[in-house]
Amino acid sequence: MKNLNSTALRAFLPLEPDCGREAEVDWGSAEAILCGEAVRLKFFCMRSKYSGKHFVRLYPCERQQAFFDAHMRGFAFFGGVFPTIVYDNLTTAVQKVVRGRERVEQEAFRRMHSFYSFTPRFCNVASGNEKGGVEGLVGFARRNYMVPVPRVESLEELNERILRECVSYGHHRLPDREGTVEELFKEELGHLIALPEHAFTNTMEIGVKVNPYSTVILDRNRYSVPTSYVGLKVRAVLEVDRVELFYGGKRIAAHERVFSIGKWQLNPDHYLDLLEQRPGAFDSARPMRQWRRTWPKALEELLHRFMAKEGQIDGIKDFIVVLKLYREHDKEEVDRAVDLALERQIHSGAGITQLVLSAKPEPQACPLSRWAATEQPDLSVYAQLGGLA
Repeated sequence: MKNLNSTALRAFLPLEPDCGREAEVDWGSAEAILCGEAVRLKFFCMRSKYSGKHFVRLYPCERQQAFFDAHMRGFAFFGGVFPTIVYDNLTTAVQKVVRGRERVEQEAFRRMHSFYSFTPRFCNVASGNEKGGVEGLVGFARRNYMVPVPRVESLEELNERILRECVSYGHHRLPDREGTVEELFKEELGHLIALPEHAFTNTMEIGVKVNPYSTVILDRNRYSVPTSYVGLKVRAVLEVDRVELFYGGKRIAAHERVFSIGKWQLNPDHYLDLLEQRPGAFDSARPMRQWRRTWPKALEELLHRFMAKEGQIDGIKDFIVVLKLYREHDKEEVDRAVDLALERQIHSGAGITQLVLSAKPEPQACPLSRWAATEQPDLSVYAQLGGLA
């Protein structure tokens, strides 16, 4: 005879979710080709338990800032905040699992859900079935959005594509539910918590010292600043996809954030002043090697012409004058001047500088139409002064 208690443990209760009450959250992973390179990405999923409407967004990692950014974008997508959100025991949210459903939350996560006024509910350990809807969404998103493996130029391009899919999803009916996904979603909009007037501040600030390589190390990756700041302490502001560096209230550098280990995010312009003093290091300098992989062929040809005319050291010094033009002028303007210099056999930094400046339109003087015209003098007043008889 079967044990009735053990049978009951395998049974499920049919549940009917309340309109606009709960959403479920989970992460999945998939592969994409970004700029020709295969990368493994994480995708965040948020799904309404009532309507089945969902939001999906990809990130390089599952770190806490990505986790928070995904919530912020998800709430904007749904047009409000679900009063309850169901999670498994993510380390980005849970510091410690206590008895039953009690959890010691990460302090930053507690601040985030307090800001948006929703209540987190955590599943029992190893009980993914307690949020089966979003578990199913992870598989659906992988099969429908990431197969075949997408080829894109940027992660933002891929996310925009998936966002369009999420917006258009909703013309079918869920089992045992009246109305389409989109119809149910419109019904629950009035039950969501209104979005705050101001978004949650999802940034981190760190004080860090600039090392002799003119970089700061953040999360085991390096980000460059101008060489004049070597040895100084600067303030790093980390966003989910961007790093900005400040000194004395002035922003001195900005970079795309990377999440691997041992990556160098170098702005070659930060090193040009130093290379002008040490032109012999030009070929082996990491910033130059990175830049030369992507710069126009015309620049490479110009460099060789400079060195052929002036010698290697002087030619490189003069070539750096051209590279510095990218600091203050649009890339397209400098590129056109370089092409024109090659065509006209101009092989000097001063000559190319003149080409850039001469291509700019001269400022036009504007008449001061709003200024009052100068009044005509009244010469009759001088008659009142009298004079010699």
